[in-house]
Amino acid sequence: MNEVNLKDIIEKQIDTFIYAGKIAIELRNKGLAKEIKSDGTPVSNGDLEINKIITNKLLELTPDLPIVSEETSHNKSTKDLTNFWLVDPIDGTYDYINNLDEFTINAGLILNKKPAAGLIYAPAKKRMFYSYGKNKAYELTDGKLINLNCSNISKERPIKFVSYSSKIKPEIENIYKDIGVTDFVRMKSSLKFCVIASGEFDGYVAEARACEWDIAAGHAILQSAGGIITDFNGNEILYGKKNFKNPSLILKRSKNL
Repeated sequence: MNEVNLKDIIEKQIDTFIYAGKIAIELRNKGLAKEIKSDGTPVSNGDLEINKIITNKLLELTPDLPIVSEETSHNKSTKDLTNFWLVDPIDGTYDYINNLDEFTINAGLILNKKPAAGLIYAPAKKRMFYSYGKNKAYELTDGKLINLNCSNISKERPIKFVSYSSKIKPEIENIYKDIGVTDFVRMKSSLKFCVIASGEFDGYVAEARACEWDIAAGHAILQSAGGIITDFNGNEILYGKKNFKNPSLILKRSKNL
């Protein structure tokens, strides 16, 4: 799959993501039906409806590629997946069901176990992010298209990170000290990757938690914008692992922080 094909596949999904975001907001305004899944996390009819919209479009565009979604069991038992989609129809479900605005719609394309392209839409903020290769990361907001390059921002400003929690664990606090982080802001969804790719924040650190569909799209976008993503030991993040579990993560908008 070459860059031309990737560009076409990604750009043909933008309208679908924006439509899905409209539906997500409409369903929330009507009142969501909510339940708790076996893993203790919430899910709503909005998650399931958005999943249908996104996966149907992916099946139309790339019928031969398996889709692994948080909200379905399809392909989750398949071993040694190499080329496939990872979908999180609503990341930040807590925000979604509680009328907050940081939730996102996500699809990441994995080729050779590496993130090759991705789309993230934040419906409540009307911010659309997508990528399909090196230096091909974009934000589309209010009709304006911005080519994202987070690695060229001045090093002179204070280093500000996003964090999953307002309480920082000692291991993460030590990493903050090594990097020189001066401040952090709590943010729960994959929007973290996007605001680093846009240069609004400088990085993110997380212990091993969550799953591959939570990070695949953001990984592709941030990497395309010039950012760096590794585990705590500096290793590359690969996909299709057992149970699709994430390792530890360090995101930086530039290696020169």
